[in-house]
Amino acid sequence: MNKFIPPDYHMHTHNSGDSQAPMEEMILSAIDKGLSEICFTEHLDLNYPLLPDLPPNVFDLDVNSYRKEYLHYKEKYNGQIILNFGVEIGMQGDCVKENTDFVRKNDFDFVIASQHLLDKRDPFYKDFWDADTVDNIFKRYFETTYENIKAFNDFDVLGHIDYISRYVPEGDHTYSYKKYSDQIDAILEYLIKQGKGLDLNSKVLAYTDMDLLPNPCPEIIKRFKDMGGEIITFGSDAHSPDRVATHFEDMVDMVKSCGFTEYYTFKKRIPTVH
Repeated sequence: MNKFIPPDYHMHTHNSGDSQAPMEEMILSAIDKGLSEICFTEHLDLNYPLLPDLPPNVFDLDVNSYRKEYLHYKEKYNGQIILNFGVEIGMQGDCVKENTDFVRKNDFDFVIASQHLLDKRDPFYKDFWDADTVDNIFKRYFETTYENIKAFNDFDVLGHIDYISRYVPEGDHTYSYKKYSDQIDAILEYLIKQGKGLDLNSKVLAYTDMDLLPNPCPEIIKRFKDMGGEIITFGSDAHSPDRVATHFEDMVDMVKSCGFTEYYTFKKRIPTVH
């Protein structure tokens, strides 16, 4: 008997600027892996900085094209898998109104808010870390996340809260929840008071050549639970079919060890507990 695999509520197709994955192939991968439900969460990262290896406006989203394709496959695979229409909003202080208007104008089932940048800089690039000490960068990242979730409030879960830890310079192993607990607790407290949740993101567990923790790390997941947090969703952050629901069995075990016995799905922004 196969172990339970929860719905994958964080995935990207060719509609996102950093993916080439055909939507149908993502769906077929999910069906093949035994998932009963998925949610596409294509990127919208307005005012993304111009970088030499990326085209301008790379994370703008053609929502009409995305919706048309989604509705086609929703009908085609009706009865085989539940498909949901979501978005991942990249938070920045200079596009709060635009992000809010975008969400309200569209009929999304689910909205992730994510902090991908810090001061118009992307932690994926090595020169990002030259600007300050690692410690100061982490503090500023969590402080900026807190500022942005208060400014942009029209979302359901916060994406990969400690995302920046994916890209910390090689050899630096100083990151931990405890080290930044003041900043992280402020974020968690605000999320709980606003009735919002956490995206439990397994993407880095697929990096077999690196010893990494998921985002959030288990300490944050447990802290969220201990503080009264309830809403969690599972996300692979897959950008290709082979990464759909990556390491979800491990994530389920981890989440149970942190005290959670329930997870959530969304339809028309309304959460349902399972």
